[in-house]
Amino acid sequence: MPFSLDKKVALVTGSSRGLGRGIALALGKAGAKVCLNYLNDSGSAEDTLTMLRNEGVHASMFRADASNGEQVNFMIEAIEEKFGSLDILVPNATPDQPQKPIEEYDTEFYRQMHDFFVMSPLYLARAALPGMKKRGYGRIVNITSEVFHCAVPEFSAYVAAKGGQIGWSRSMAKELAPFGITVNTVAPGWIPTERHEQDPEEAKNEYFKTIPLGRWGTPEDVGNAVVYYSSDEASFITGQTLCVNGGRTPW
Repeated sequence: MPFSLDKKVALVTGSSRGLGRGIALALGKAGAKVCLNYLNDSGSAEDTLTMLRNEGVHASMFRADASNGEQVNFMIEAIEEKFGSLDILVPNATPDQPQKPIEEYDTEFYRQMHDFFVMSPLYLARAALPGMKKRGYGRIVNITSEVFHCAVPEFSAYVAAKGGQIGWSRSMAKELAPFGITVNTVAPGWIPTERHEQDPEEAKNEYFKTIPLGRWGTPEDVGNAVVYYSSDEASFITGQTLCVNGGRTPW
């Protein structure tokens, strides 16, 4: 079976809904044992856990703040104690990302973006790497965004943090390659999920016009890209960014 993740253990942070849920489901359908992660929305987390199990996925749930190093350490320890390994790491957790002119952003918000998109992948990798290096195998797939490639205005905090995440991933790819660990990024476009329910219809319509493939992307599209990067078929690919946005950034 191509892209099989049988016997692999995967952690997807921020996977109680939205893109994280789609990624977790795709990994599970490919055969991975999936560790879900959430912080506040226990109801959605329980719903996702039930959905995955109904689909025949071997799924477990772990509560932790993915931007808190101590909590991340406890979560990774619990996963490795339960499953014996952590093979696939997908940092996906995200806070709200309001668009504002730069004068309206405050320092604390910029710091929060940095914590989620640079520090969180650092904490997760640092906790998971000892086991990955020992086994000579690992897959890290950071979920970034097209905003960095498109230089979206009035989004500077998010764009800067995502740029940092992409740069960090490229550096880690070279550093970790000798250990059999690949590091890649998936950069989705605007994919409507629960967090976008209140977004203005006019903005959605204008964005839709710019999608060359002429349809909205889905969480499953993002999940399929993560499955590919996580598979043996992608074992010679590292340090790359795959834009999942219907052709808006074709380079």
